[in-house]
Amino acid sequence: MSNKLNHSMSLAKPESNTLSTTQKGALGLGFTGLFILILAFLNTSFPDKGLFFTISMVLIFAGTILFTNAAYLNKSKGIKNDGIWFKSFTARGITGWLTGVFLTLFYIALYFYPELLGLGANGNPNTGLVSLFDPFSKLLSGRPASQWFVYGTLYTVAILVFGYKFMLKYRHNRYQQIRTGSVMFFQLIFAFLIPEIMYRLNSTLPYYDIKSIWPLNYYNFEQYRIDGFINSGNIGLTLLLFSILSIFIISPILTYKYGKRWYCSWVCGCGALAETAGDSFRHLSSKKVSTWKFERWLIHAVLVFVVIMTTAVVYTYLGYDANAYWLTKDVFLISVSVLLTLVFTIVMLFKRKALGKDALYGAIGYFVIIATLIAMHYFSSDSKLFIFEAETLRSSYGFFIGAIFSGVIGTGFYPIFGNRVWCRFGCPFAAILGFQQRLFSKFRITTNGGQCISCGNCSTYCEMGIDVRAYAQKGENIVRSSCVGCGVCSAVCPRGVLKLENDSMKGRINSNDILLGNNVDLIDLIKR
Repeated sequence: MSNKLNHSMSLAKPESNTLSTTQKGALGLGFTGLFILILAFLNTSFPDKGLFFTISMVLIFAGTILFTNAAYLNKSKGIKNDGIWFKSFTARGITGWLTGVFLTLFYIALYFYPELLGLGANGNPNTGLVSLFDPFSKLLSGRPASQWFVYGTLYTVAILVFGYKFMLKYRHNRYQQIRTGSVMFFQLIFAFLIPEIMYRLNSTLPYYDIKSIWPLNYYNFEQYRIDGFINSGNIGLTLLLFSILSIFIISPILTYKYGKRWYCSWVCGCGALAETAGDSFRHLSSKKVSTWKFERWLIHAVLVFVVIMTTAVVYTYLGYDANAYWLTKDVFLISVSVLLTLVFTIVMLFKRKALGKDALYGAIGYFVIIATLIAMHYFSSDSKLFIFEAETLRSSYGFFIGAIFSGVIGTGFYPIFGNRVWCRFGCPFAAILGFQQRLFSKFRITTNGGQCISCGNCSTYCEMGIDVRAYAQKGENIVRSSCVGCGVCSAVCPRGVLKLENDSMKGRINSNDILLGNNVDLIDLIKR
């Protein structure tokens, strides 16, 4: 490949597919860094683990940066498909499947067999891959590495290095630069460094990712964590209060103003990995109507399940004696029921028409939750929920949602189903934010259908499986619960048809009226 600036905008990619000398050298550096990690996994004894860990990370960073520079700096700004459907890695070929299998096996080992990664059990020292991260973990928190520290470090490294790649690829779009910098910052500082440093300052404080909001942190209101927050003094109580405020006040306000993108595309670690490391697979998201129907049912079923299980978790460690503590089991169930009933009533009274057929599905979900809460009251005890042990249900919930769905499937299947599998089908917080976005958010994507040339770039690059082109062709504004506001559809549009907005509909020209030839006084609309 020539290192000269290639001004061609051809989708056919006229230049050679062979790698340049710089790219080959960069791959060598990156794979050498990964090879050190593989040697550690094979229990190789390094004379200085801290030094070899540093060398591995430096080589991975250097290789990725050099490869990215060679791939994008010799091209003009703007997006080209670059033969994504002709590459094995990005078109569900053998390379893509092998990558998916590798990631899946890694997640299975991480969640269920950490001893394979070298995690020491029963106070024994770490070995293998985990031991290579020990010096870095002790530097930050003063304790040996766990499998979760290994995962968090690799997770953060992936977001940082591929975030750089993303910023070069989309360097023609300022919005993409800002939001990518945002997710890189929140992952590095809030999700990785601050929790580790907080542990060093207060070892009794439970691990707490500040940006992880219920129901993502479904475990946050379990008794051992509540006790940990309370026993940690003012810091713990502040974090507990913040977690509650973020659910009922902070999140709704931000969603009203910016849509769900304030979290899904600016803050969330899952979204950060999907946008950066998963960017090469965003076109693999299914655009079929059947997939959309399945998505709608599945993600809201997960949401109903999360609400029930969270309520059940809190319910199991509350008591009946009001003299001991005012929040009894009965008071808690009544409070949850009243809150849900209030939300359901308001939505049905003021937004029934806007919801359309989805109102029926919402009603079904509401009545399922209420019926479950009533049954919980009559058929549960201190240690059991119905006929099941409470701890068994909690662990099963964490297994299916926290491990299998968000980890093994959500990330391991990037090369097969696209980069937003978890966000699209399983994330309960995305479902809540989508509900708020559709009903009262000022965010929407406006379209100018008269400029659309039906190239299909927008639909191809939509990671949430939305057929954006169908909206653009009709000049119809996009207000979808599933839209995460990444703005890539707008960034890849060659005609400027799509625009991200945070404003009211007052005074806005309805492009449908123009397309349909209706008698519209544009001057009158502008004056409003």
